[in-house]
Parts: sequence; C-alpha cells; structure tokens
Amino acid sequence: MPEFDSVLLLLGIASFFAGFVDAVVGGGGLIQIPALFAAFPQMLPATLFGTNKLASVVGTSSAAIQYARRVAVPWHVALPGAIAALLGSWCGARAVAYLPPTLLKPVILVLLIFVAAYTFARKDFGASAQEHPDGRRVRIIAIAIGLGIGFYDGFFGPGTGSFLIFLFVRVLGMDFLRASVTAKILNVATNIAAIAFFALNVPILWAAAAIMAACNLSGAIMGSRLALRHGVGFVRKMFLFVVCVLIAKMGWDLVAH
Repeated sequence: MPEFDSVLLLLGIASFFAGFVDAVVGGGGLIQIPALFAAFPQMLPATLFGTNKLASVVGTSSAAIQYARRVAVPWHVALPGAIAALLGSWCGARAVAYLPPTLLKPVILVLLIFVAAYTFARKDFGASAQEHPDGRRVRIIAIAIGLGIGFYDGFFGPGTGSFLIFLFVRVLGMDFLRASVTAKILNVATNIAAIAFFALNVPILWAAAAIMAACNLSGAIMGSRLALRHGVGFVRKMFLFVVCVLIAKMGWDLVAH
C-alpha cells in the first residue's frame, strides 16, 4: 500500500527529530504526537498516545544510557525519583478517565512562561552544579518531584522533560547536563508506566510504533552525542528553545479553541 508506506515514512522522519530533541531536553512529543494525529485522524486518542509512548521509550532509554556513560548519574536522586515517577504516571493515566486533561492547559502555559522568564533572566542558571549536601532531604525532594511530574506526564504530558530539568536545576542545584540525564531516567519510568496502562486498556499500533521507535532511537543517539560534545551551554539553549515552542503551541491551542 503506497499511501500507508508514505505515512510510515513521514512518521519515521518526525520520530527521528522527536528523538533528537527529546534526548537533549525533552519535548519530543511536540513533534511525534501531532504527526500521529495527522497520520491516523480516525484513531482513538488513547491509542495514539500509547503508540507515542512506545516509540519514545526506546529513544529516551538510549539517551539515558549515552549520558550515563559520560556524566556521573546522581543515583540518590534518580532512583527514588524514578520509582515515584512510575507510580505517579500510572495514577495520572488512570485519572484521565475522571477529569479532562485540557483543563490544565492555562495553568501549564503560565508555568512554562515562568520557567522561560526565569531561565532567560538568570544567565548563570544551570551553568554549574551547586547540589545540596543533605542526602535525606534530596531524596525526599526527588520523590516529590517524581510523583508530581510523573502524575502530570501520565495525565497530560507536554513539557514533562522541561519541568523535570528546571526543577532539578532550581531545587536540587544540578547543572543542565546532570539535570538532563536525571530527567531521562525519570522519563523512562513515566513512559513504562504509561505504556503498561495503555497496552492493557487500548489497542496499540504496533507496526507504526516499531518503525517510529527505530527512528526515534537514531535521533536520540545523535542528540545525546551533540549534547555531550557541546556541554551545558548547548543544553541550556535547546531547553529555552523547546520551552518557547511549547509556550507558542499551547498559547495557539488556547486561542484557537
């Protein structure tokens, strides 16, 4: 079927760029989800969200591994945070049945504007690590971040990586590179929880997901290598770019509807 082949080709291209962006600062869903909705407009949204998560988790896992080889992973933050994120994401996915996620859009837009303004204003934000020495306090904060952002990712999702990175830099004093690798580990956990929920409750487009996963993986490898090569400054610029695109998209969605 030539038409179906061209759809898969376009999804593959979109997934490559999604994997690239996601590997650096998150936000790949900005590219991948609209591509899925354009390719399969008649499908259930839950099916497309599940397919997106399945395609994304491969690239996110690869990026986490690439970072972990070159950057010291703060496991005292990443591990409890990931476990909490797993639980939070599952609960968030279940909560969709009781509350429309679109109600969050105005709140998320305001938060993203704050994140962008704060990062622009603080030129040294995330340039160097100033991590808190109290390990117990840090673990409690990591669990709180994992639960909160994990729930948000399962429930709604846009900007999850950006929120994780911002909180790890602002609250826990990490630099952008360490915040990015930690965010990837938590994001893998939220994706796994969401995949488990969707796979048990809705049909998944397995063929499309497999092709998208391979392309997402290629993009993630390239993105993580560039981030590691160019360091904190590159990640900061990409972070600001993705947050500004998120603000523009969510603002447009609110005005259009």
